[in-house]
This record gives sequence, C-alpha cells and structure tokens, in this order.
Amino acid sequence: MLDEIKISKAIIKTYNDKLIGCLEVDVAIVGAGPAGMVCAYYLARAGKKVAIFERKLSVGGGMWGGGIMFNEIVVQEKAKSILDEMGVGVRLYDKGYYMADSIEAVSTICSAAVKAGAKIFNLISAEDVMIRKDRICGLVLNWTAVEMAKLHVDPITMAARFVIDATGHAAEVAHIIERKSGIALKTESGKVMGEQSMWAEVAEELIVKNSREAAPGLYVCGMCANAVFGGPRMGPIFGGMLLSGKKVAEDLIKRLKIRI
Repeated sequence: MLDEIKISKAIIKTYNDKLIGCLEVDVAIVGAGPAGMVCAYYLARAGKKVAIFERKLSVGGGMWGGGIMFNEIVVQEKAKSILDEMGVGVRLYDKGYYMADSIEAVSTICSAAVKAGAKIFNLISAEDVMIRKDRICGLVLNWTAVEMAKLHVDPITMAARFVIDATGHAAEVAHIIERKSGIALKTESGKVMGEQSMWAEVAEELIVKNSREAAPGLYVCGMCANAVFGGPRMGPIFGGMLLSGKKVAEDLIKRLKIRI
C-alpha cells in the first residue's frame, strides 16, 4: 500500500542530499543547453564533480525546436563523432552535412551527461556570482519561481573551482560580472561584445575558438561564447555547440589538475 507521506519524505530527503552534495564542486555550469551538457559529460567522464543549473523546466536550450520548429538539426563532419559516441542516430544528407532528430539528440545527450555522473538541477536560476580575490569562485542560486514572481526571498550560495556560462545568446553570467564585479572580461572592450548577425560558416569556426576563459574562473561555451567575444550566430547547425562544450571540458580537465 502506498503512503503519500513516505513519498513526500523520499523526494524531499533525496533532493536535499543531492543539492547539499553539489554545494562544492569542481565545475558549475549555468545553462543545460547542448554545449553545457556536452561539457558536463566530458568533465564527469573524467571524474570531475560537475553540477548544471538550468533556469527552465526542461533542458536542451534551443536544440529541441531544430529550425523553425522542424525538429531536425544539422551537424558537420567534425562534430559527428560526439553524437556517435553518445549513441545519437545520425544520417548523411549531403557531403559534410549530417542530420539528427533534435528530440533524440537532446534526450540522449542529457542521459549521457547524467549517466557519466553530472548532476542537473532544473528550475534554479543563477542570480549572482561569488567572487574572492577578483576571481569567480561560485554561484548565488535561487528558485526560478522566486525570480518570476519577483519575491523578496534570499538565495543560497555554492562554490566551484570554475564556473561556465552556457546561457546562450543572453550570456547571463558574463553580464552579471560586467555589471556588478568591476572585473574586466578578456574581450577587446573588457565587456560583453554582443553577437553579430547570422553567418553559419564563420560562426561555427569562431564558437570553438571563443570557447575559453572570459574572466578569472569563468569560462564560456556554446552560443554564449560568440555573444561574449563578438562572433555571429549560426542558426540550426549544432556541430559548433557540441565541439565548444568538448573543448571547454578538455581545457578544464587540464587546469583542474593544478591547485588553485
């Protein structure tokens, strides 16, 4: 016989244990889009403690909708191996152009990240960052519902050796640092440069190049990288997103070996 109170206790206790266990991590990622989840997958697979905080109810960012709500995505040759590794079905459309079902891609990438050991917390927003000695070292978190209702409810904090802004076009964490910290970003202007108009060929190359440290302790990946460093958007081709997440993970795996 099912006991509703026991069900409630089980949810509250296990969630609390999971959250408490992620208040100190190697890497905290803000945004569970494709780049953030791919990054988490490779970090967790390498034995790093990773938590992703996603504002929305669902993960996946803009990948769910493919292009104009046609749930198909395009990836190029360079990125195909990432989807192959995770078990996403990929079909050849034309030389250099591969297709994947966006629903399968999101759900499989999410599953791969979680099975590798990453923890994903949805419905939580990063409203601020923690800074010590001019270095980003954690996040200030609150429920998305609190943010939406504009309630005056104080947040909680969590610590991370590195923080990743994977919030897409909005570049939310980078904007918080620019607005509140006095720390100059590692861009030409010292501020968020802003994304340019769509140019898929250039954007796909730049998004990987721009996926790097944007401020002490803060990395950017996915569309956020081009928004921060001033590259164009690329539309519904997602290879650069996947490669961006993998590149940041590989960079951080090396840096996490060094005591900060």
